[in-house]
Amino acid sequence: MNILFINSIGRNKFGGGEKWMVNAAKGLTDRGHNVVLASKRNSRLLEYAAGRGVRTEAMEIRGDFSPLATLKIAAWMKKHQTDILICNLNKDVRVAGLAARLVGRPVVLARHGMLLCSKKWKHKLSLTRLTDGIITNSRTIKEAYAGYGWFDENFVKVIYNGLTIPGNVTAFDFAARYPGKKIIYSAGRLSKQKGFEYLIAAAAMLQRKRNDLIFAISGEGKLEAELKSKVKALGIEDTFVFLGFTPDIYPCLKGCDLFVLASLFEGMPNVVMEAMAMQKPVVATDVNGARELMGASTESLRCDTGLIIPPKDPAAIAEAIEKIIDNPAAMAAFGKAGRERVETHFTVPIMVDNLEKHLKAKLAEKARRG
Repeated sequence: MNILFINSIGRNKFGGGEKWMVNAAKGLTDRGHNVVLASKRNSRLLEYAAGRGVRTEAMEIRGDFSPLATLKIAAWMKKHQTDILICNLNKDVRVAGLAARLVGRPVVLARHGMLLCSKKWKHKLSLTRLTDGIITNSRTIKEAYAGYGWFDENFVKVIYNGLTIPGNVTAFDFAARYPGKKIIYSAGRLSKQKGFEYLIAAAAMLQRKRNDLIFAISGEGKLEAELKSKVKALGIEDTFVFLGFTPDIYPCLKGCDLFVLASLFEGMPNVVMEAMAMQKPVVATDVNGARELMGASTESLRCDTGLIIPPKDPAAIAEAIEKIIDNPAAMAAFGKAGRERVETHFTVPIMVDNLEKHLKAKLAEKARRG
Protein backbone atom coordinates (compact mmCIF):
# COMPACT_ATOMS: atom_id res chain seq x y z
CA MET A 1 0.00 0.00 0.00
CA ASN A 2 1.05 3.58 -0.68
CA ILE A 3 0.18 5.46 2.51
CA LEU A 4 0.40 9.17 3.33
CA PHE A 5 0.10 10.39 6.92
CA ILE A 6 -0.44 14.14 7.22
CA ASN A 7 -0.28 16.17 10.44
CA SER A 8 -0.14 19.97 10.36
CA ILE A 9 0.49 20.46 14.08
CA GLY A 10 2.72 23.41 15.02
CA ARG A 11 6.42 23.13 14.30
CA ASN A 12 7.44 22.96 17.94
CA LYS A 13 4.58 20.78 19.17
CA PHE A 14 4.91 17.07 19.74
CA GLY A 15 2.61 14.84 21.80
CA GLY A 16 0.96 11.46 21.99
CA GLY A 17 -0.83 11.82 18.64
CA GLU A 18 2.43 12.57 16.89
CA LYS A 19 4.16 9.65 18.58
CA TRP A 20 1.32 7.36 17.45
CA MET A 21 1.65 8.57 13.88
CA VAL A 22 5.41 7.94 13.79
CA ASN A 23 5.02 4.48 15.37
CA ALA A 24 2.30 3.59 12.89
CA ALA A 25 4.31 4.89 9.91
CA LYS A 26 7.44 3.06 11.05
CA GLY A 27 5.56 -0.18 11.69
CA LEU A 28 3.88 -0.14 8.29
CA THR A 29 7.17 0.78 6.60
CA ASP A 30 8.86 -2.20 8.22
CA ARG A 31 6.14 -4.43 6.76
CA GLY A 32 7.00 -3.38 3.23
CA HIS A 33 4.46 -0.62 2.62
CA ASN A 34 5.45 2.64 0.96
CA VAL A 35 4.80 5.18 3.72
CA VAL A 36 5.39 8.93 3.89
CA LEU A 37 4.69 11.22 6.84
CA ALA A 38 4.03 14.86 5.98
CA SER A 39 4.07 17.90 8.25
CA LYS A 40 5.38 21.43 8.40
CA ARG A 41 8.92 22.09 7.25
CA ASN A 42 11.53 22.01 10.06
CA SER A 43 8.95 20.66 12.52
CA ARG A 44 9.79 18.60 15.57
CA LEU A 45 7.52 15.87 14.17
CA LEU A 46 9.45 15.53 10.89
CA GLU A 47 12.76 15.54 12.75
CA TYR A 48 11.59 12.78 15.09
CA ALA A 49 10.10 10.73 12.22
CA ALA A 50 13.24 10.97 10.11
CA GLY A 51 15.30 9.86 13.09
CA ARG A 52 13.13 6.74 13.34
CA GLY A 53 13.70 5.88 9.67
CA VAL A 54 10.35 7.15 8.35
CA ARG A 55 10.23 8.91 4.97
CA THR A 56 9.12 12.50 5.41
CA GLU A 57 7.74 15.27 3.23
CA ALA A 58 7.17 18.96 3.97
CA MET A 59 3.54 19.96 3.36
CA GLU A 60 2.08 23.19 4.70
CA ILE A 61 -1.57 23.41 5.79
CA ARG A 62 -2.29 26.68 7.56
CA GLY A 63 -6.08 26.86 7.67
CA ASP A 64 -9.36 25.10 6.97
CA PHE A 65 -9.52 26.33 3.38
CA SER A 66 -6.47 26.57 1.14
CA PRO A 67 -7.05 25.93 -2.57
CA LEU A 68 -3.33 26.14 -3.38
CA ALA A 69 -2.39 23.62 -0.68
CA THR A 70 -5.22 21.34 -1.80
CA LEU A 71 -4.01 21.39 -5.41
CA LYS A 72 -0.37 20.78 -4.40
CA ILE A 73 -1.31 17.83 -2.19
CA ALA A 74 -3.60 16.43 -4.90
CA ALA A 75 -0.75 16.58 -7.43
CA TRP A 76 1.58 14.84 -4.96
CA MET A 77 -0.90 12.04 -4.27
CA LYS A 78 -1.60 11.55 -7.95
CA LYS A 79 2.13 11.36 -8.73
CA HIS A 80 2.78 8.86 -5.91
CA GLN A 81 -0.44 6.86 -6.49
CA THR A 82 -1.50 7.21 -2.87
CA ASP A 83 -3.89 4.48 -1.72
CA ILE A 84 -4.50 5.63 1.86
CA LEU A 85 -4.51 9.13 3.35
CA ILE A 86 -4.56 9.37 7.16
CA CYS A 87 -5.22 12.88 8.52
CA ASN A 88 -4.60 14.19 12.01
CA LEU A 89 -6.26 17.57 12.53
CA ASN A 90 -9.65 18.74 11.27
CA LYS A 91 -7.97 21.19 8.90
CA ASP A 92 -5.93 18.30 7.48
CA VAL A 93 -9.20 16.56 6.61
CA ARG A 94 -10.62 19.66 4.96
CA VAL A 95 -7.54 20.51 2.90
CA ALA A 96 -5.91 17.13 2.21
CA GLY A 97 -9.18 15.17 2.30
CA LEU A 98 -10.55 17.44 -0.41
CA ALA A 99 -7.34 16.84 -2.39
CA ALA A 100 -7.91 13.09 -2.13
CA ARG A 101 -11.47 13.50 -3.39
CA LEU A 102 -10.15 15.45 -6.39
CA VAL A 103 -7.73 12.62 -7.15
CA GLY A 104 -10.45 10.01 -6.60
CA ARG A 105 -8.13 7.16 -5.67
CA PRO A 106 -7.22 7.32 -1.95
CA VAL A 107 -9.20 6.05 1.00
CA VAL A 108 -9.33 8.93 3.48
CA LEU A 109 -9.27 8.27 7.23
CA ALA A 110 -9.26 10.75 10.10
CA ARG A 111 -7.28 9.72 13.15
CA HIS A 112 -8.80 11.09 16.36
CA GLY A 113 -6.67 10.50 19.43
CA MET A 114 -9.08 12.77 21.33
CA LEU A 115 -12.67 13.90 20.87
CA LEU A 116 -11.89 16.28 18.02
CA CYS A 117 -15.33 17.07 16.62
CA SER A 118 -18.49 18.42 18.14
CA LYS A 119 -22.01 18.52 16.71
CA LYS A 120 -21.17 21.42 14.41
CA TRP A 121 -22.29 21.39 10.79
CA LYS A 122 -18.73 21.90 9.52
CA HIS A 123 -17.55 18.78 11.38
CA LYS A 124 -20.45 16.74 10.04
CA LEU A 125 -19.86 17.98 6.50
CA SER A 126 -16.10 17.36 6.47
CA LEU A 127 -16.20 13.95 8.16
CA THR A 128 -19.14 12.53 6.20
CA ARG A 129 -18.12 13.95 2.80
CA LEU A 130 -14.33 14.01 2.92
CA THR A 131 -13.46 10.83 4.87
CA ASP A 132 -14.22 7.14 4.62
CA GLY A 133 -13.86 6.50 8.33
CA ILE A 134 -12.35 7.52 11.65
CA ILE A 135 -9.66 5.71 13.60
CA THR A 136 -9.73 6.35 17.33
CA ASN A 137 -8.02 4.83 20.34
CA SER A 138 -10.78 4.37 22.89
CA ARG A 139 -14.30 2.99 23.09
CA THR A 140 -15.47 6.12 24.89
CA ILE A 141 -14.71 8.27 21.84
CA LYS A 142 -16.43 5.78 19.53
CA GLU A 143 -19.49 5.81 21.80
CA ALA A 144 -19.53 9.62 21.86
CA TYR A 145 -19.48 9.76 18.06
CA ALA A 146 -22.20 7.11 17.85
CA GLY A 147 -24.43 9.54 19.76
CA TYR A 148 -24.11 12.11 16.98
CA GLY A 149 -26.11 9.91 14.60
CA TRP A 150 -23.90 10.81 11.63
CA PHE A 151 -22.07 7.56 11.00
CA ASP A 152 -22.93 3.91 10.45
CA GLU A 153 -21.77 1.35 13.00
CA ASN A 154 -18.47 0.54 11.28
CA PHE A 155 -17.43 4.09 10.39
CA VAL A 156 -15.45 4.59 13.62
CA LYS A 157 -12.78 1.96 14.32
CA VAL A 158 -11.08 1.56 17.69
CA ILE A 159 -7.39 0.68 17.38
CA TYR A 160 -5.53 0.93 20.67
CA ASN A 161 -2.22 2.75 20.85
CA GLY A 162 0.90 0.66 21.12
CA LEU A 163 4.45 1.21 22.27
CA THR A 164 7.78 -0.50 21.95
CA ILE A 165 8.95 -1.38 25.44
CA PRO A 166 12.62 -0.35 25.63
CA GLY A 167 14.97 -3.08 26.73
CA ASN A 168 17.74 -1.36 28.69
CA VAL A 169 16.68 1.80 30.47
CA THR A 170 19.04 3.42 32.95
CA ALA A 171 16.97 4.93 35.73
CA PHE A 172 17.38 8.64 36.37
CA ASP A 173 19.14 8.95 39.71
CA PHE A 174 16.60 10.95 41.66
CA ALA A 175 18.12 9.61 44.91
CA ALA A 176 21.40 11.46 44.25
CA ARG A 177 19.56 14.75 43.86
CA TYR A 178 16.88 14.13 46.48
CA PRO A 179 18.26 11.64 49.01
CA GLY A 180 15.68 9.91 51.17
CA LYS A 181 12.74 11.27 49.17
CA LYS A 182 9.93 9.44 47.36
CA ILE A 183 9.46 10.67 43.79
CA ILE A 184 6.03 11.45 42.34
CA TYR A 185 6.48 11.97 38.59
CA SER A 186 4.31 13.35 35.81
CA ALA A 187 4.89 14.45 32.22
CA GLY A 188 3.06 16.35 29.52
CA ARG A 189 2.56 19.73 27.88
CA LEU A 190 2.24 22.53 30.41
CA SER A 191 -1.31 23.31 29.31
CA LYS A 192 -4.75 23.53 30.90
CA GLN A 193 -5.64 20.08 29.55
CA LYS A 194 -3.01 18.31 31.65
CA GLY A 195 -4.40 19.52 34.98
CA PHE A 196 -1.05 20.35 36.56
CA GLU A 197 -2.63 23.10 38.67
CA TYR A 198 -4.54 20.37 40.53
CA LEU A 199 -1.38 18.32 41.02
CA ILE A 200 0.34 21.41 42.44
CA ALA A 201 -2.56 21.91 44.86
CA ALA A 202 -2.35 18.25 45.91
CA ALA A 203 1.40 18.60 46.49
CA ALA A 204 0.79 21.58 48.76
CA MET A 205 -1.77 19.57 50.75
CA LEU A 206 0.68 16.73 51.23
CA GLN A 207 3.59 19.00 52.14
CA ARG A 208 1.61 20.27 55.12
CA LYS A 209 1.50 16.68 56.42
CA ARG A 210 4.88 15.23 55.45
CA ASN A 211 8.31 16.20 54.12
CA ASP A 212 9.41 13.05 52.25
CA LEU A 213 7.86 13.66 48.81
CA ILE A 214 9.26 15.28 45.67
CA PHE A 215 6.98 16.09 42.72
CA ALA A 216 8.79 16.26 39.36
CA ILE A 217 7.28 17.22 35.99
CA SER A 218 8.74 16.84 32.51
CA GLY A 219 7.30 19.15 29.88
CA GLU A 220 7.12 22.63 28.44
CA GLY A 221 4.26 24.84 27.35
CA LYS A 222 2.52 28.19 27.52
CA LEU A 223 1.48 27.79 31.17
CA GLU A 224 5.03 27.30 32.44
CA ALA A 225 5.37 30.72 34.03
CA GLU A 226 1.87 30.57 35.54
CA LEU A 227 2.43 27.11 37.04
CA LYS A 228 5.81 28.10 38.48
CA SER A 229 4.17 31.14 40.04
CA LYS A 230 1.57 28.91 41.71
CA VAL A 231 4.34 26.71 43.10
CA LYS A 232 6.16 29.76 44.46
CA ALA A 233 2.99 31.24 45.96
CA LEU A 234 2.33 27.99 47.80
CA GLY A 235 5.88 27.82 49.10
CA ILE A 236 6.65 24.40 47.64
CA GLU A 237 9.54 25.31 45.33
CA ASP A 238 11.83 22.82 47.07
CA THR A 239 9.44 19.90 46.61
CA PHE A 240 7.77 20.64 43.25
CA VAL A 241 10.32 20.78 40.43
CA PHE A 242 10.05 21.40 36.71
CA LEU A 243 12.46 19.32 34.62
CA GLY A 244 11.70 21.04 31.29
CA PHE A 245 11.36 19.28 27.94
CA THR A 246 12.54 15.69 28.31
CA PRO A 247 12.97 13.92 24.94
CA ASP A 248 13.10 10.48 26.57
CA ILE A 249 11.03 10.14 29.73
CA TYR A 250 11.71 6.43 30.28
CA PRO A 251 14.70 7.03 32.61
CA CYS A 252 12.55 9.34 34.75
CA LEU A 253 9.72 6.81 34.76
CA LYS A 254 12.06 4.02 35.79
CA GLY A 255 13.64 6.17 38.50
CA CYS A 256 10.42 7.45 40.08
CA ASP A 257 8.23 5.75 42.66
CA LEU A 258 4.77 6.67 41.37
CA PHE A 259 3.32 8.23 38.23
CA VAL A 260 0.38 10.64 38.32
CA LEU A 261 -1.83 11.74 35.41
CA ALA A 262 -3.94 14.76 36.42
CA SER A 263 -5.45 15.48 32.98
CA LEU A 264 -8.90 16.96 32.43
CA PHE A 265 -9.35 15.09 29.14
CA GLU A 266 -7.32 12.70 26.98
CA GLY A 267 -7.72 10.12 24.27
CA MET A 268 -5.66 7.09 25.21
CA PRO A 269 -2.97 8.59 27.47
CA ASN A 270 0.33 7.29 26.10
CA VAL A 271 2.28 8.50 29.10
CA VAL A 272 0.26 6.20 31.39
CA MET A 273 1.06 3.31 29.07
CA GLU A 274 4.75 4.22 29.23
CA ALA A 275 4.63 4.34 33.03
CA MET A 276 2.98 0.92 33.13
CA ALA A 277 5.65 -0.43 30.78
CA MET A 278 8.26 0.69 33.34
CA GLN A 279 6.36 -1.24 36.04
CA LYS A 280 5.25 1.87 37.88
CA PRO A 281 1.97 2.18 39.79
CA VAL A 282 -0.31 4.84 38.31
CA VAL A 283 -2.74 7.35 39.76
CA ALA A 284 -4.83 8.68 36.87
CA THR A 285 -7.89 10.85 36.44
CA ASP A 286 -10.97 9.23 34.93
CA VAL A 287 -10.53 10.58 31.41
CA ASN A 288 -11.17 9.00 28.00
CA GLY A 289 -9.20 5.79 27.62
CA ALA A 290 -7.86 5.61 31.19
CA ARG A 291 -10.22 2.83 32.27
CA GLU A 292 -9.55 0.79 29.12
CA LEU A 293 -5.81 1.27 29.42
CA MET A 294 -5.58 0.46 33.13
CA GLY A 295 -8.01 -2.46 32.98
CA ALA A 296 -10.97 -1.05 34.89
CA SER A 297 -14.49 -2.07 33.90
CA THR A 298 -16.95 0.45 32.48
CA GLU A 299 -18.96 0.24 35.70
CA SER A 300 -16.15 0.39 38.25
CA LEU A 301 -12.92 2.31 38.80
CA ARG A 302 -11.22 -0.70 40.39
CA CYS A 303 -8.19 -2.01 38.54
CA ASP A 304 -4.98 -3.95 39.21
CA THR A 305 -2.60 -1.34 37.79
CA GLY A 306 -3.22 1.66 40.05
CA LEU A 307 -5.95 4.04 41.16
CA ILE A 308 -8.42 6.02 39.03
CA ILE A 309 -9.78 9.24 40.52
CA PRO A 310 -12.09 12.11 39.47
CA PRO A 311 -10.52 15.00 37.51
CA LYS A 312 -10.18 18.53 38.97
CA ASP A 313 -9.93 17.16 42.51
CA PRO A 314 -6.64 17.91 44.34
CA ALA A 315 -7.86 16.19 47.51
CA ALA A 316 -8.51 12.99 45.56
CA ILE A 317 -5.02 13.14 44.05
CA ALA A 318 -3.45 13.63 47.48
CA GLU A 319 -5.51 10.86 49.03
CA ALA A 320 -4.65 8.40 46.24
CA ILE A 321 -0.92 9.17 46.51
CA GLU A 322 -0.93 8.63 50.26
CA LYS A 323 -2.94 5.45 49.89
CA ILE A 324 -0.16 3.66 48.02
CA ILE A 325 3.13 5.58 48.33
CA ASP A 326 3.86 4.04 51.75
CA ASN A 327 2.87 0.53 50.67
CA PRO A 328 5.79 -1.04 48.72
CA ALA A 329 3.95 -4.34 48.23
CA ALA A 330 0.93 -2.65 46.68
CA MET A 331 3.11 -0.48 44.45
CA ALA A 332 5.07 -3.52 43.24
CA ALA A 333 1.83 -5.41 42.50
CA PHE A 334 0.36 -2.48 40.58
CA GLY A 335 3.59 -2.11 38.60
CA LYS A 336 3.80 -5.80 37.73
CA ALA A 337 0.17 -5.89 36.57
CA GLY A 338 0.69 -2.76 34.48
CA ARG A 339 3.69 -4.19 32.67
CA GLU A 340 1.82 -7.43 31.94
CA ARG A 341 -1.18 -5.49 30.60
CA VAL A 342 0.97 -3.45 28.22
CA GLU A 343 2.74 -6.58 26.96
CA THR A 344 -0.60 -8.28 26.31
CA HIS A 345 -2.63 -5.46 24.75
CA PHE A 346 -0.62 -2.36 23.93
CA THR A 347 2.53 -3.11 21.95
CA VAL A 348 3.38 -1.57 18.59
CA PRO A 349 3.23 -4.93 16.74
CA ILE A 350 -0.33 -5.49 18.02
CA MET A 351 -1.31 -1.94 17.02
CA VAL A 352 0.27 -2.23 13.57
CA ASP A 353 -1.40 -5.62 13.01
CA ASN A 354 -4.81 -4.10 13.71
CA LEU A 355 -4.08 -0.98 11.67
CA GLU A 356 -2.80 -2.91 8.65
CA LYS A 357 -5.86 -5.17 8.66
CA HIS A 358 -8.16 -2.17 8.88
CA LEU A 359 -6.46 -0.33 6.01
CA LYS A 360 -6.69 -3.39 3.78
CA ALA A 361 -10.36 -3.79 4.69
CA LYS A 362 -11.07 -0.15 3.82
CA LEU A 363 -9.34 -0.54 0.46
CA ALA A 364 -11.41 -3.65 -0.27
CA GLU A 365 -14.56 -1.80 0.77
CA LYS A 366 -13.75 1.07 -1.61
CA ALA A 367 -13.06 -1.39 -4.42
CA ARG A 368 -16.46 -3.06 -3.87
CA ARG A 369 -18.16 0.34 -4.06
CA GLY A 370 -16.40 0.96 -7.37
